[in-house]
Amino acid sequence: MLQNPKRYTITAALPYTNGPIHIGHLAGVYVPSDIYSRYLRLQGRDVLFVCGSDEHGVAISMKAKKEGITPQEVIDKYDGIIRKSFSDFGISFDNYSRTSAKIHHDTASEFFRTLYDKGDFIEEVTEQLYDAKADQFLADRFVVGTCPKCGNEEAYGDQCEKCGSTLNATDLINPKSTITGETPILKSTKHWFLPLDRYSDFLNEWILVGHKNDWKPNVYGQVKSWIDGGLEPRAVTRDLDWGIDVPVEGAEGKKLYVWFDAPIGYISSTKEWALREGKDWEPYWKDQDTKLVHFIGKDNIVFHCVIFPAMLKAEGSYILPDNVPANEFLNLEGNKLSTSKNWAVWLHEYLEEFPNQQDVLRYALTSNAPETKDNDFTWKDFQARNNNELVAIYGNFINRVVVLTNKYYEGIVPQPNELSQVDEATLTELKAYPAVISSSLERYRFREALGEMMNVARLGNKYLADEEPWKMVKTDPARVQTQMYVALQIAAALSSLCEPFLPFTATKLSRILKIESPLDWKTITDSSGLIPSGHQIGEAELLFSKIEDEEIQKQIDKLEATKTANKAENKVAEPQKDLIQFEDFAKMDIRVGTILEAEKMPKANKLLILKVDTGIDVRTIVSGIAESFNPEDIIGKRVTVLVNLAPRNLRGVESQGMILMTTNAEGKLVFVNPDAEGVGNGETIN
Repeated sequence: MLQNPKRYTITAALPYTNGPIHIGHLAGVYVPSDIYSRYLRLQGRDVLFVCGSDEHGVAISMKAKKEGITPQEVIDKYDGIIRKSFSDFGISFDNYSRTSAKIHHDTASEFFRTLYDKGDFIEEVTEQLYDAKADQFLADRFVVGTCPKCGNEEAYGDQCEKCGSTLNATDLINPKSTITGETPILKSTKHWFLPLDRYSDFLNEWILVGHKNDWKPNVYGQVKSWIDGGLEPRAVTRDLDWGIDVPVEGAEGKKLYVWFDAPIGYISSTKEWALREGKDWEPYWKDQDTKLVHFIGKDNIVFHCVIFPAMLKAEGSYILPDNVPANEFLNLEGNKLSTSKNWAVWLHEYLEEFPNQQDVLRYALTSNAPETKDNDFTWKDFQARNNNELVAIYGNFINRVVVLTNKYYEGIVPQPNELSQVDEATLTELKAYPAVISSSLERYRFREALGEMMNVARLGNKYLADEEPWKMVKTDPARVQTQMYVALQIAAALSSLCEPFLPFTATKLSRILKIESPLDWKTITDSSGLIPSGHQIGEAELLFSKIEDEEIQKQIDKLEATKTANKAENKVAEPQKDLIQFEDFAKMDIRVGTILEAEKMPKANKLLILKVDTGIDVRTIVSGIAESFNPEDIIGKRVTVLVNLAPRNLRGVESQGMILMTTNAEGKLVFVNPDAEGVGNGETIN
């Protein structure tokens, strides 16, 4: 673990541009990396925070095929959405690039060529899955089949999302092409492989020995499992029509494997930043005094802790990551987030539906961050954290301080008198918080750090509640001056201490307090006069607003609609029954009728007794629809009736026919009902 680095290079996993950003991405990668970068900047550190759109690979090709557009149109569309979402949400990248940029193509090609010229690759002809009908080799994500390790029948060619195992497409049992549905064949093709087995000793020494005590257990454990299981050569090229050309002779029609090209995107993004800012990029990647930290989700651990470090080691001139604080997964309302099933809270939609409430989502995601295990996001928890914590604790404290300062002193910070023991203890406790919060952040414990920041607001609330200046002002106004001075110091400290977590709130609070630039955390520790006597503050504004039940129910209903749509889309029709002859069908007498009366069957939950005008008579029909319909709601309803069904006695009532029903997408009963005008009762359905 590098102590006192000269500079920091912080990377956030490159998002695929085959869809927008959702809360799982935010909780796993972008919120913690932004908190860490903002914190380091407040400490005056030299920080470079880079990311970019990952625009190659089969995910893009699949999206393009599905939408009937070109891969370029896909990446342009989603790169724009993602960039705007990140900007609007306050993710403070120093540079956000694209892997489709020329500087990235050149950087990735040069990196490959360096390893190729050094003889670090194995060139091998292998058998790969080929879709004869589509006339193309199948990239990993164009193959689905049964996972050989857990039996999941929907595993992809590169990974089983159920058990988390990394696979080769040829490992799958009963593989199928997602393009045509055909069973692929094996066909020979030439590729280049990075011999990971050569780096086993290096990885064992660097990670399993060197980072045993400072890397997160979930990261360390997954890497150990990979190394202990025996590393094998990994292909760095693919037979694709979208991506970066393999820059050697004899590689026509082949592209760099996206997991070779994507992490190099951090380097090309750094180069792009350096060119724009007139800086030298190399110290941020090649100086041993630079601390490199990768923020990723747990599905990317193997690529950032095994494959990319092996690539960097093979190249020879790059530093290795000091830490890879990967998070686990965030679920949504008890179910796994799924882009393909639209089971997600999309960032761009959240920003439209909850305007100016970026920090509420940042707070909810950080306080529930999946740092050590998978966690669940629910809208009710989101509402509770806003109303019970941000509004009731943080917002309440600031509002009290600002309102009372304006009421008693016209917004001017009062001159304190002699400090009491309580005042001294409160200010001493306040001075300790920067170090406490820093300790948590330096160990990548963002949830813990956020809790300590909120404890500063709790400290302020308790101080005011105990001191009760609104009562004291009548009997000892001199004492109230001191109380309000102390409370204002806590408010001023919060404006800086909350900045990594709640940047929009920090800006708003600084504006209210008329603090021009964020307070240095060392100043908070060393000084009791963060906001001096005689300083003019502004008028009170609400930092947070209560979120009502109606707003939350709207989001829950939205998810329920998604669930219903998924059921409808994935519903498989019942198989056709055995063939019948026309004469068999002709035996059925189906007529249109009208329900004249309806009542519940006594002591029966499912049955209704109906009087139905069939056009040939009025008859009694007992129907098992009581759980779906109220009797009064179906009187006058036009229905289709099988009238020549043999009568049947149900609980003492003779039923003389059957109402025809079906179900809708939600599984609810629906009348089969020709509601066209001009159709009279008694018309025969042929």
